[in-house]
Amino acid sequence: MPYLVLKDINKIYPNGFHAVHDFNLEIEKGEFIVFVGSSGCGKSTTLRMIAGLEDISKGEFLIDGKRANEKGPKDRGIAMVFQSYALYPQMTVYDNLAFGLTLEGIDEDVIEEKVKNVAKILGLTDYLERLPKALSGGQRQRVAVGRAIIRKVGIFLMDEPLSNLDAKQRVTMRSEITEIHRKTGSTTIYVTHDQTEAMTMADRIVVMKEGYIQQVGTPYELYFNPVNVFVAGFIGEPPMNFVTATLKGGKISIGKNVVDLSKKLSSENLKKYEGKKLVFGFRPEAITLGEGDGYTIDCTVELTELLGDNTNVYIDIQGEKSILKVNPHETPEMDSNIKFTIPLESVYLFDGESEKVIK
Repeated sequence: MPYLVLKDINKIYPNGFHAVHDFNLEIEKGEFIVFVGSSGCGKSTTLRMIAGLEDISKGEFLIDGKRANEKGPKDRGIAMVFQSYALYPQMTVYDNLAFGLTLEGIDEDVIEEKVKNVAKILGLTDYLERLPKALSGGQRQRVAVGRAIIRKVGIFLMDEPLSNLDAKQRVTMRSEITEIHRKTGSTTIYVTHDQTEAMTMADRIVVMKEGYIQQVGTPYELYFNPVNVFVAGFIGEPPMNFVTATLKGGKISIGKNVVDLSKKLSSENLKKYEGKKLVFGFRPEAITLGEGDGYTIDCTVELTELLGDNTNVYIDIQGEKSILKVNPHETPEMDSNIKFTIPLESVYLFDGESEKVIK
């Protein structure tokens, strides 16, 4: 039986705003689950319902097979790490880490041992006597994580914990949180708007939009098998390129380039979508410069961005804007006319109306 079960979870506020719609998810013990989506998609609201900080309007939440809707936060065996760290400014790092255990009435010797062990794991041993104001952002975030893991609870909830850190600190803390999860084996639910965090940390990702789940899957599944335009465009950096075109006689026009989809679509789908809008998608890195095996497209280079390991090339296909990711040693000149080829297997086709992928 799954450790956590969310059945038809809905959140409707008194003013009638429906924040979360029919959320269904089963989570195994020890999984690292990431909720991802743009601001206002309902991911933090769902996390707060799991924590008991928000009431569930409709649906049922089970922990280890037992209904938890009516349980308070302290009775759910949950520890939560917030975006704001929520440290006590007047307390030392030691006292911040020990606070929850002190409230539980645990013996001082046991608390000291636990604090020292957690401090060692998180690299905080030399900072135990400091106040939070004397720490860097990354160190404060480690204290917040440490305060959660020291309680040895079964479920960790993290709400945008790295958003206040700079880029380098975020990379470091990503790996540290992943390592802590591996060592503790606790079930972790992590909320972020950053798809890079989701891809690098998660066992499975839940992509949300406007209160609805769009897709649940491993990072690999979401990247290579997106179910719709939203997921395809959200996962990946730079995002997938999309061109809208009408299917006529089994072909679509992308700028002055005519693309024969009879190699990509079944005869049944060719008939079904004849005269209808399709969305033609391809990832920036899934191309080769020049003519090759697949669909060859002519375009004009508008801008290039050298990033070291690759170059982003912004192109115009007679009014259609796209981005290519190329080897920096093959960076084309700006304003030049170039050709690039997309292999057949790297093309995604979506229904122009529903925006769902066409298999």
